[in-house]
Amino acid sequence: MSTTTPSSSVLPPAPWKSLFNQHLQKMPTPQFVLSTLDAAPAGSHTPYVPRARYCIFRGFWTELPENKHNEAERNPKVFESDCPTFTTDARMEKVAQIFATSAGHAESKEQTQGSGGGGPVEAVWWVEETGTQWRVKGRAFIVADDIENDEESSGVRTVKSEVGKRMRVVDESKANDWSWKRELTGTFGNQSPGIKGSFRAPPPGTSKDAHYDKENLKLGAKVENLDDDVARKNFRLVIIIPDSVEQTDLSDSAKACRYRYTFDDSTRGNAGWRTEELWP
Repeated sequence: MSTTTPSSSVLPPAPWKSLFNQHLQKMPTPQFVLSTLDAAPAGSHTPYVPRARYCIFRGFWTELPENKHNEAERNPKVFESDCPTFTTDARMEKVAQIFATSAGHAESKEQTQGSGGGGPVEAVWWVEETGTQWRVKGRAFIVADDIENDEESSGVRTVKSEVGKRMRVVDESKANDWSWKRELTGTFGNQSPGIKGSFRAPPPGTSKDAHYDKENLKLGAKVENLDDDVARKNFRLVIIIPDSVEQTDLSDSAKACRYRYTFDDSTRGNAGWRTEELWP
């Protein structure tokens, strides 16, 4: 069950969230470009280089989208948040990058296998249907199956602490019945059999000549159940804590505008979002 008491339960919803959600629902697939930082090659004039790829928005953390095909037990409606989520494979480069650029600076592969992270990311959606670009800048935290182990790692404590600050309580009476692990399993269950099966694919980005577990790993696998050991070992949920959001409306060139929303928690007990209107 949850061992985190959100410290920002009095926060109102972000002023950008409702419109952002409406726009994404108009997209055939709510895909976005996610940028991370990676260590630059030896001899480079800069310590980091950008890395970008497309990902799929999977809903806001604690607000699991309804799916009639998902047999996973759902959490009670206890929390809300303004934190977009996506899923990824633990073996993907972005996972190591999110850990390596975090405050903890994970240096070994073992340190990137569980929950943790906090590295800087930028996510950009172009919503053709509304002529609007959404840019979310923030920090990414990774949730793995160790999120509710008997002994909490430093990574688990970091995730629960940092993400918990952005979780708003909507029904405190059921808070003790809410589980991080249940939310993770529910997100896994929301994926199609083909997507769940992708976590049983051969190691991403490795040579086809390299040895791998051919008995358990193959392309095109389908996974129907929630407890597939191989798929769950590789499955990760990523939560983006937004620190800045920009909405650029280009639907009418004569009235184009940009809004920047910046999260400010510098004043104790009065955290919230500042809004600026900018030229596009």
